Amino acid sequence: MLKRPLGTTGLEVSVLGLGTVKFGRNAQVKYPRPFELPSDGQIADLLAAARRLGINLLDTAPAYGCSEQRLGEAIVGQRDEWLLCTKTGEQFDGSRSCYDFGEDATLRSVAESLRRLRTDTLDIVLVHADGRDFRNIEAAGALRALRRLQRQGVVRAVGLSGKDAKDGEAALPCADVLMCTLNARQRREAPLVAHAGAAGVGVLVKKPMASGADCNPGALASVARLPGVTSVLTGTLSTTHLAANAAAIDSSSRAPAAAAQMARKSVLKRPRRRAI
Repeated sequence: MLKRPLGTTGLEVSVLGLGTVKFGRNAQVKYPRPFELPSDGQIADLLAAARRLGINLLDTAPAYGCSEQRLGEAIVGQRDEWLLCTKTGEQFDGSRSCYDFGEDATLRSVAESLRRLRTDTLDIVLVHADGRDFRNIEAAGALRALRRLQRQGVVRAVGLSGKDAKDGEAALPCADVLMCTLNARQRREAPLVAHAGAAGVGVLVKKPMASGADCNPGALASVARLPGVTSVLTGTLSTTHLAANAAAIDSSSRAPAAAAQMARKSVLKRPRRRAI
């Protein structure tokens, strides 16, 4: 599968990434149909299929129930094969989420993610926003903590998984990566994504199939072609669906991706990151 540069981070990510909410959480989720959590064998089969397809990006979070724990167990001996993206700021206790964007809470959260994922480095850590004004999240210290960990070499890239374009724009000067919502039904963040790509910020797309409401691989591929998009994340548990999604993206994104990479190389200097 084709890979794209994740902004100016130096990371190369597959155009399709695998989201792992369904590895560990099936309560209080917005999917059109209920589902059972997969067995360890099903997770192993799905990850093996992802590797065969050339997918190298796995997305998880503490708020995804036991996803981090199960993912860490499943990739023992394979750590170098994957880029791991996790988050901080949100925890899920089985019935509801709670949020803490403080500096100390962020450091504890990342330490727990490292333990659960059985690794000493994380490729991407994003602040898992809850809809409050980004300036309040920033003031609480989450990004300061992530930058400290980045300087220490524990985290390679940091940023925001936001709720709307306004907060994404506010985070843009101090983020390496943004996670944005784009799909056939929701394109409100498309201008933000294009702006981020032009500024050298990597963009990961969540909910590209509208949380399962749109199962058309062609729609997924159309999102991957939008200006500024680096990678789209799909959370399927089916190896058949994963292969169909990969085929749709792989066949449709080569020429647009090549043009996008040339455009990115033309950006000689990224805007100065705001001090945090």
